[in-house]
Amino acid sequence: MRHARGYRRLNRTHEHRKALFANMAGSLIEHEQIKTTLPKAKELRPIIEKMITLAKRGDLHARRQASSKLKEEQYVAKLFDVLGPRYKDRQGGYVRVLKAGFRYGDMAPMAIIEFVDRDRDAKGAADKARVAAEADAEE
Repeated sequence: MRHARGYRRLNRTHEHRKALFANMAGSLIEHEQIKTTLPKAKELRPIIEKMITLAKRGDLHARRQASSKLKEEQYVAKLFDVLGPRYKDRQGGYVRVLKAGFRYGDMAPMAIIEFVDRDRDAKGAADKARVAAEADAEE
């Protein structure tokens, strides 16, 4: 029986899984939509939902808890300044997982995980800003 086996190991150690989901959560917060494998997306969903719940609380302790999970201050800032107020009146279900076919190389099932009511301009905005800044620095 498989009682009390509430997560997928994903062929990784605990530390590797923790780092993987910290990076994926940061990317999802930054871009508001990412493409990954279906099992990873399904495991990431409760992690992100809990982060948004912390952001809705908005106090210092919640910010420190989120900071311990996310590892980068820019993600924590966006989480608390943008995403927390956006979902203030929503009771849950902040992200959706959409199936996106199969990867060509190994036929792994792919998925798109995105925020509900996401900002469509957020995807790639940081990359565009960085390229523009580098172009200005060269001139």
